[in-house]
Formats: sequence, structure tokens, C-alpha cells
Amino acid sequence: MQFTITIPPKMANTTVKDLLEEHWLVPRKIRHFLRTKKHLLVNGQAINWQSPVKAGDVISLTFDQEDYPQKTIPFGKAELVDCLYQDEHLIIVNKPEGMKTHGNAPQEIALLNHVSAFVGQTCYVVHRLDMETSGAVIFAKNPFVLPILNRLLEDKLIQRSYWALAEGLMTSKQVTYRDKIGRDRHDRRKRLVDSKNGQTATTIVTKLKEYPSASLVKCQLKTGRTHQIRVHLSHHGHAIIGDPLYSRKAAPRLMLHAYQLSLTHPFTLESITVKAASSSFEKVLKSYE
Repeated sequence: MQFTITIPPKMANTTVKDLLEEHWLVPRKIRHFLRTKKHLLVNGQAINWQSPVKAGDVISLTFDQEDYPQKTIPFGKAELVDCLYQDEHLIIVNKPEGMKTHGNAPQEIALLNHVSAFVGQTCYVVHRLDMETSGAVIFAKNPFVLPILNRLLEDKLIQRSYWALAEGLMTSKQVTYRDKIGRDRHDRRKRLVDSKNGQTATTIVTKLKEYPSASLVKCQLKTGRTHQIRVHLSHHGHAIIGDPLYSRKAAPRLMLHAYQLSLTHPFTLESITVKAASSSFEKVLKSYE
């Protein structure tokens, strides 16, 4: 793999060593090979790694196969991919409801396989959406950027906003749920609020519109627990309509859609915001008017 990265102004005066270690999370062993093989050049020249870079400097990186072994997965159908954004390192797509983000078995075909076919190479999962949930989801296009995107996710620097149609009328314009979430011992498919053994979870819920028996809300995740929005809303008496696990109110689909995703690009430091449409979500929503 070969990459060329132009240093943005906000990274000026950072040393090459710090770029590799702190910003780009290149493992120590691979950093050693970059140095000994002279596989890192700044403006075409090998330089001291303690030297600071300038805005506009061009860094060339060459990784051998043993540095980042490539995985191979079966390709799906490229025509099923609704691409919202892509560049050399990442792709953001609009996942339809009823499709898994990734398969549970090596030969199972899911969104990851379709995205890999669309890109023409194996891609990597950064985060996932439940099979019943639609909306924006991000994939890494190479193993170099994958740990960087994973850290952005862990540091809550990838912002995700959802629309949900919840049962009943929300009494507050905005509320923050902080109930801990754990596994349901009686149903392995489900999660529940577990104040003693659960993991910390924070969801900010904002009421957008009221219907006769439901509320359209915006949900913003500060953590990324499995079924987090579904469990928090259900626990507080506002289960998502159409949820096969947590609601008794049927709908043609789970009324949860990841409509917006934002992040700062790890190499260019540009702000990226995408919005995902869902005709099936809007169709059900209109039936409540």
C-alpha cells in the first residue's frame, strides 16, 4: 500500500515521529520498517524523524504486505450501495433497513461485502447499525486508517444523530438518559437497563414533533452500546414503534434511522457531515399525520 498525505496547517510543526505515533497510530514494529526501508519520505526526501513538518509538506508512506496483511472477503453487489461520501481512506454509505452491517460467518453476505464490491477491495467495519436500523455508517478502506477511525469513535469524535418514532407523547423538549445497559440473561438477543452490572450509556433525546399517539425524536449518542437508543427509550416508556424486541406496536419497519454522521477527517482535518435519506422511514411517518 502506498499513500500520499499533504500536511494541513493545523498539523504544522508536528514531528514525523509524533505524526506516526500519536496521530496515525502506526505500530512500533511498522514504524521500524518504515525507517529502515526508507519507506517514509517528506517531499521526496528521507529526513530526521525529530524534524517538524510544515503545512503543505507531502509525506509518502509505503507499507509492505507484512506490515498490514490484507484480508479477503467475498464481494457482494455493488449496485446495492448508496454512497454518501468516499475518498482514498474511508467511505460512508446509507444502509437500508433489514440488512446486516457485517456477516457473522465468513461466507455470509452483508453490507460490508456490498461496500467492498463497490470500492473494489476489502473494506473494514468501523461501527455497526442493527440490522433493522437504516442510515449512515462508516467503513475504513484500508487497515492503515482503521485504528485511527476506531480511536475517533472511542473518543466520541464521530457524531451520530438518529431519528426515532417513539410510542406516546414526550413530556419534555429534551432529556438525557444515562441508564447503564447490560445483557438480558433471559433473552440473548436483548439488552436491558442494569444499574449494577451494566455499561455506562448516554443518549440525548430531543422532541421534534408530536403525533396523536407518538413522538418523533432526535437521538444523539455519547456512547455506542448495543441497542442503546432502543433500550433507553423503551425503559422510559417510549419504545420505538416497529421494534420487534422492545415494542408491541407494529410497523412495516423499525422506526429508527441514522440520518446524520459527522467527523473530522484524520488526515486533512476537514469537517465531513453527511445526511442519509430513507423513503421507507418517511412513508411510515406520513401515516401518523
